[in-house]
Amino acid sequence: MPGVTIEAIGFDHDHLHMLITIPPKYSIANVMGRLKSQLASRMRKFFPWLAKVYWEENIVWSPGYFVSSVGLDEETISRYVEHQGQQDEGQLRHNL
Repeated sequence: MPGVTIEAIGFDHDHLHMLITIPPKYSIANVMGRLKSQLASRMRKFFPWLAKVYWEENIVWSPGYFVSSVGLDEETISRYVEHQGQQDEGQLRHNL
């Protein structure tokens, strides 16, 4: 989608965080639906074994997502997204 850019991606054990710039002419739901659909298609082609795991419904992503808009502190959010997995692991080790 023209103008939609993924600024940062952070991977965790069972989910990911993304910082995405979406022009106001697009709805967030539309962008997320298209993104998840296209990525699932690419993942099924790249990882054929997914057909065995998700055989019944052919679904790769969970149906939900969380969205929050970013105001003036985009740099802080970007750092959070990029280092999310590391932060979670550090908190887990600290709390054990």
